[in-house]
Amino acid sequence: MAGEPQDDCLFCKIVGGRVPATVVRETETTVAFRDINPQAPTHVLVIPKAHHRDAATLAAADPAALADVVREAGEVAADEKLESYRIVFNTGSGAGQTVWHVHAHVLGGRGMQWPPG
Repeated sequence: MAGEPQDDCLFCKIVGGRVPATVVRETETTVAFRDINPQAPTHVLVIPKAHHRDAATLAAADPAALADVVREAGEVAADEKLESYRIVFNTGSGAGQTVWHVHAHVLGGRGMQWPPG
């Protein structure tokens, strides 16, 4: 069920403390941690503690939680002293989503190209 921890979800396990992560920020509703396969000098994932499949699902179920994720992405960028950064939500395997728990990628520390694909 949406919002409830999923036993087979890597990010739910991180939230529950069952899988280690390098946490850089934590709030009542979010956790931010370093990506284990960074694609930029700064690559941090920000997730809601509640399980939702993707950003659109989270927005429909709990818009305030999505706002918390985006706000924390900005806080991560400020903590990392990033003047420019990108926030990315991948939705679906064709877009690169590999963990089915919504997460924002905060990428910075190098120039970003456009288009990204």
